[in-house]
Amino acid sequence: MIRLLTSFCTFLMATGLAAQTRQTLFDDGWTFSQDGKTIMVNLPHDWDIFSQPDPSNGATGTGGGWYHGGKGEYRKTFKTPADGDLVKLHFEGVYQRAEVYVNGQKAGQHGYGYTPFTIDVTPYINKNKKNGLKGENEVVVKVNNADQPNCRWYSGSGIYRHVWLQTMPTLHIAENGVFITTHEVTGDKATVVAEVAVENESDQQRNATIVIGSRQMMVNVPAHEKKLVSTSFSISSPRLWSPENPYLYTTEVLLREGGATIDSQQVRYGIRTFSFDAENGFVLNGKPVRINGACVHHDDGILGAMAFDAAEIRKVRLMKEAGFNLIRTSHNPTTRAFLDACDSLGIMVIDEAFDGWRSAKTTYDYSTLIDSCYREDIQAMVLRDRNHPCVISWSLGNEVIERKEIRVITTARQLKAAVLECDKTRPITEALCAWDRDWEIYDPHAEVLDVVGYNYMLFKHAGDHLRDPQRIIWQTESYPRDAFRNWAVVNDFPYVVGDIVWTGLDYLGESGIGRYYYEGERPGEHYVEGGQPDWHGAYCGDVDVTGWRKPISHYREMLWNDQKTLYMAVREPDGYHGKIHETAWSVWPMWESWTWPGWEGKTIDVEVYTKLPEVKLYLNDQLIGTKKVNRGTEFKAVFQVPYEVGELRAEAGGKSVTLCTAGEPARLRLTPDKKTMKYDGQDLTFVTVEVVDSKGNVCPEAAIDCEAVVKGAGLLLAFASADLKDREPTTSPRVTTWKGRAMMVIRSGKKKGKTQISIKSKLPTASLIIK
Repeated sequence: MIRLLTSFCTFLMATGLAAQTRQTLFDDGWTFSQDGKTIMVNLPHDWDIFSQPDPSNGATGTGGGWYHGGKGEYRKTFKTPADGDLVKLHFEGVYQRAEVYVNGQKAGQHGYGYTPFTIDVTPYINKNKKNGLKGENEVVVKVNNADQPNCRWYSGSGIYRHVWLQTMPTLHIAENGVFITTHEVTGDKATVVAEVAVENESDQQRNATIVIGSRQMMVNVPAHEKKLVSTSFSISSPRLWSPENPYLYTTEVLLREGGATIDSQQVRYGIRTFSFDAENGFVLNGKPVRINGACVHHDDGILGAMAFDAAEIRKVRLMKEAGFNLIRTSHNPTTRAFLDACDSLGIMVIDEAFDGWRSAKTTYDYSTLIDSCYREDIQAMVLRDRNHPCVISWSLGNEVIERKEIRVITTARQLKAAVLECDKTRPITEALCAWDRDWEIYDPHAEVLDVVGYNYMLFKHAGDHLRDPQRIIWQTESYPRDAFRNWAVVNDFPYVVGDIVWTGLDYLGESGIGRYYYEGERPGEHYVEGGQPDWHGAYCGDVDVTGWRKPISHYREMLWNDQKTLYMAVREPDGYHGKIHETAWSVWPMWESWTWPGWEGKTIDVEVYTKLPEVKLYLNDQLIGTKKVNRGTEFKAVFQVPYEVGELRAEAGGKSVTLCTAGEPARLRLTPDKKTMKYDGQDLTFVTVEVVDSKGNVCPEAAIDCEAVVKGAGLLLAFASADLKDREPTTSPRVTTWKGRAMMVIRSGKKKGKTQISIKSKLPTASLIIK
């Protein structure tokens, strides 16, 4: 049994006191150079997403979406900060193999593209005053993503996450140095333990005091060393963090020397208890919870890898709205903003470090770095992320190639030991798989893990339970079409604690996985020799890259959640656009549409999803039929309906849902997710573009050429559809709507004002103003 009593700080934020750690966003005012051309950029920046996927010349190949990779160089000048003894640059993520130079001298480097790193630039900056001003400095970041392929999905290229300029005294709270856990929760009281690491980067021993509320701890730190101190405090009537109630507390940690506060951090944390065991399953705050999870890659769809906070928050919100209660960060560490959103919105997380280990999946992947970097990289993830209440497990890897070699056990133990040095409060997992008939031979590997991840192997659960009754299982990847079968297993067997579908969102790269195709198109799976060059992304998500929830998303949410919902969709008739072929990760194409011109009088399957006991279906107010719905019907009512123009209506339990035949396209409807942005240069507005008829019905087959014109305080960042075969760069102002939809993303500027948006097409010009 694994039992954990946990409380985690979620975001470390320096306060405004003098002579302490300060962190300033360092994203603006860079130049970017590549292939002899130089442009101005404000981070985050991904140079690949501004280009066109090119199957004939894209170095990243089918896995990377046929983009180019290559090398690039970023430059920025800055004044030597007036305060702080130390100056550092913190990079949240650079893809990849970054080298950092300051004033012509190499200050540091970092290989792995998905983990954060910090470079101390103090020895390299100009400290001499000239004319009363601090010296000017130049930082150069060289990024090398030329060795391809190095990733099995779209990685992006460049400084795609935030950069921060940090200043601090030589005696300070260490980076990721505050860790809060719960010793116990009894009755109406939680006992919380706070550990604080103090770092002394001066040449002499220092004495200081750590203050947390009424608690004071003396600490003596030798020169160039760290010291860890801890204390505990109580919280009466604690509000426990959960997906339903993601409550966060805040406290302040002070570092004092000689009576003066020299450093401080405000810390948000959540209190919750959880346990895993084969008899009771996963128990959160004393209540059993079934895990309905989604694998999510790091890209932000039409933005590529550019990790704007607003995009990361939106990604989490889309998964929350789709009914998921857990995300697996497949297959690499995610961003701080993503985990902050999971904390505040209430989604649990399996935090994953690597896709592969020592045996290569692609020529230049992490196998080229693991021997020298695994400890640094996995601990960078754990130390940064252990402060998030959303994180309930650390994942060591995914479907490692060397799984039949004895050395795999040694590697798993090494990685687990590195994690446990930083955090012993969460279970260790890993996604195991079998690409042949061998499975039971992996038992020694599974023994290393606290919770065993099964990729597509849940059908083995019963025999595995007989062989190892204490094994705790979650399916870390599953086929989308197996939603009901996997829900039933988790529902019936407590030792199987959850199912995590591949995937929650469509993503770039792994071109063509999840596609269905028509007769005459290139056949086969995405992994056939030569890949699927017509595609540059994956269509296996429950939600597409514009944020539209596919019917499978509504079905999955209905299965896992107890609300009596009602949803209706229509199976695309086989032969309407051509004979349909499915692939392993696909589902049959289904649409929220009752618009099928040319199919009049022919039968169409209509599916209604609900846990209400009976469904009635009407076409143009005429009863088509009544069907019972229960577990035996997989909570579906399926009707065969001869198509005719009009209104389709399903009724159940006093609820109803309708689909209406759309007329000819009449206009474009623009719907922003917000109408006011912060003028910080970082905020985003996502604008849904729909082709509608005169009554406001979406025209589901409309393919309208559009061009966006954006003027004023904001700028156009992306404009694209969910068609992952469209090779127009997603960052261009032109798009052809797909299934009557597209998505526009506007980036805020640095000044107050209005952004005027116009979309020109053969339809009347559509306009919108964002403040």
